[in-house]
Amino acid sequence: MAGYADRKHPHEGVRQDIYAKALALEDETGKRFVMVTLDLVGIPRNIADPIAERAAKEHGLARERLLLNCSHTHSGPIVGMRERTSYRLTDEQEAVVARYSRKFVDTAVRLIGEALRDLAPASLTMSYGNAGFAVNRRRVTAATRNFPGPVDHDVLVMAVNDVDGKLRGVVFGYACHATVLNDYQINGDWPGYAQEEIEKANPGAMALFVAGCGADQNPLPRRSVELAKTYGRVIAEAVGQALRAKMTPLSGPLTAVFDRVDVAFDTMPTREEWVRRSNDPNINYATHAKKMLAILDRDGKLMERYPYAVQVWRFGKGFTLLALAGEVVVDYSLRLRAKYGFNNLWVASYSNDVFAYIPSLRVWKEGGYEAGDAMIPFGLPVRFAPSVEETIVGKVEEMMAR
Repeated sequence: MAGYADRKHPHEGVRQDIYAKALALEDETGKRFVMVTLDLVGIPRNIADPIAERAAKEHGLARERLLLNCSHTHSGPIVGMRERTSYRLTDEQEAVVARYSRKFVDTAVRLIGEALRDLAPASLTMSYGNAGFAVNRRRVTAATRNFPGPVDHDVLVMAVNDVDGKLRGVVFGYACHATVLNDYQINGDWPGYAQEEIEKANPGAMALFVAGCGADQNPLPRRSVELAKTYGRVIAEAVGQALRAKMTPLSGPLTAVFDRVDVAFDTMPTREEWVRRSNDPNINYATHAKKMLAILDRDGKLMERYPYAVQVWRFGKGFTLLALAGEVVVDYSLRLRAKYGFNNLWVASYSNDVFAYIPSLRVWKEGGYEAGDAMIPFGLPVRFAPSVEETIVGKVEEMMAR
């Protein structure tokens, strides 16, 4: 199972089925777009890129017109994630993960094709609801109670209706970790229960969850099935209220851009420092340092920059969906929505490549897990340079202008 490094053995059962779901859109120019939502903690680029390559080859879908987003449930299986140091798997378990990952790529590509074949005339509308169970986790302990606690409590709601006005699908989003549960049962956590509740309230419609910038947001309180179900009901009710109210029509044409920008890592330790760390009594630090030494022996250097994925979908001249890679803290959502309009922009995280936490400069200066300590379980050398926020925001501004 993915998400928690302290699990000692494979899953014990399935509490709730998990899904890959797809929404295919075609605008008046004939261009086709597909959004795929996944009940997974994340997929790395060595999984996302083959899906995109095969979607282009088999379905004629350009890279910028395929969006992959993960709910970040910590109660699903590992897919890819081969560079991580947090999962200490046996050779047999590694083989299981590799086999499941290959099957997953095949399934995702097949799903994209099925969605494209199911196109039918439809209209899109959007609105926002509100929910309040996400808490900025960086200020909830005695040691960090003085930290600021920004949140983004908007709930994105996009409705797909057929020509008779019947609801075919709902895309909804919220910025919060899917970490209510931490046992050994497969499930979608609160986003999974929210999808169930929305589909129960709207027979025949499919609910797709798009995770927001929830890297520093936790559902609190947590650690019971009833709480996971409760938060699912809360989101479903927020979605229901938005659907029953007046929603804003979305128009075409749809335009999209996809690009990558190199995000620099901070100053690298010397080889001597890596050797010292390889003897650290903390097994996580020691394992990470040994991995870095192995890369140095193999390649002669460590990765100095990471190719960070940014994607923009714009509906006509109004609403824009911005998809960012990695685990993005809420500061990005608040900053970018303030610039481009809280009603006109939704910022999705966990998109196209989930490989590390993405701190803002504020979080970087405060330090802690999201600021850089999480690089150890992710298998990356060091934290990002303090320029990380401006590099990403600058790339977003350039792509929005395109």
